Amino acid sequence: MEESLTLLGSIKKHFDCGNVDVRAYSPLALAYIGDGIYELIVRSVVVERANRPAHLLHGISVGYVKAGTQAAMGDALQDMLTEEEAAVYRRGRNAKPGTIAKNATAQDYHKATAFEALMGYLYLTDNMERALELVKAGVKAIGKKL
Repeated sequence: MEESLTLLGSIKKHFDCGNVDVRAYSPLALAYIGDGIYELIVRSVVVERANRPAHLLHGISVGYVKAGTQAAMGDALQDMLTEEEAAVYRRGRNAKPGTIAKNATAQDYHKATAFEALMGYLYLTDNMERALELVKAGVKAIGKKL
């Protein structure tokens, strides 16, 4: 019987990707992939909760993926992070992104980048269970329900 692969494992297999040490990635590269992973988590839950027109699904999702929400979640999760996760978060927060979202403060944007870097790190280390645990706890901690 063939071994079950994770999404990341399947991508690496089908596209002949090598194994790169995640610690070699820049915090902005981690945030880049983490942004997509976090959005995939949010969109998956939103679609599972209700089959609605795409513009309504988008409207619901935006409240979770905006920088202010991600920043608040990052703040709320600090006591839950392992030393390694906290180090990745700090690297992401201290990164110099070059631009700031027009609807976010610089502080929120840096914290959102940190949260996304953490999501990217967890995905690239094949630790999606931990990513899901943190997203669920973060959403709950800021008083939202996903």
